[in-house]
Amino acid sequence: MPAAPAASGTRARSPSVAGLAGRAGSVDHAGVEDVGRVRSPELLRASRRILVLSWASLVWMIGEGTLGLVAGVQGGSLSLVGWALGSVIEGLASAVVIWRFTGSRARSETAEARAQKAVAVSFFLLAPYLVVQAVRDLVTGHAAEASLLGLLVTAASVVVMPALGLAKHRLGRQVGSRATVGEGTQNLMCAVQAAAVLVGLALTATVGWRWVDPAVALALAVWAVREGQEAWEGEEDED
Repeated sequence: MPAAPAASGTRARSPSVAGLAGRAGSVDHAGVEDVGRVRSPELLRASRRILVLSWASLVWMIGEGTLGLVAGVQGGSLSLVGWALGSVIEGLASAVVIWRFTGSRARSETAEARAQKAVAVSFFLLAPYLVVQAVRDLVTGHAAEASLLGLLVTAASVVVMPALGLAKHRLGRQVGSRATVGEGTQNLMCAVQAAAVLVGLALTATVGWRWVDPAVALALAVWAVREGQEAWEGEEDED
């Protein structure tokens, strides 16, 4: 499609716009907008917002992981230790997107391709983690454990993660970044997992249903594999 005119009246386009517009077929499959329609100032503003949101996610994951690990080790809670390990994997996706939108890489098609593959790997790491946690809970009959720290962190994730995830989905589609959309999806997965823990606690206490939390974790594992495959194939479409 024709490029949007630059401020000087020329028809030149930035490398990221040109490259990403050329990938319109694969990008549209994921619901990402054609960035050829996004003017450079809008692209830069969206890139800065993505960077701020990814830093916020990374700081959140570090705090969540640290609190979960400390509380889990001190209280002997496998659930909290597992939560901390999951935060490390999700924080990896945030770090990748921060790298992607720092400096000149914000306009680099090559940086986006590498970030897509790295985020895909983080999905593939997240899936077996969820499966192991779920199978362990189902086999041992282990139920989600209620602790003040665990409840506070989990409830906060239910509130914070959807807002971050949806914002990254919107901005990622705007600038044509599958890596950003993928990170947003991991934030949404975190929110679903946190909600499952809270629901599991309630159902275990009232009707003895201990299988709810691990069942949701298995469903999330399937979702993670699917998202990882889509991110990886998005990278391959360019070759």
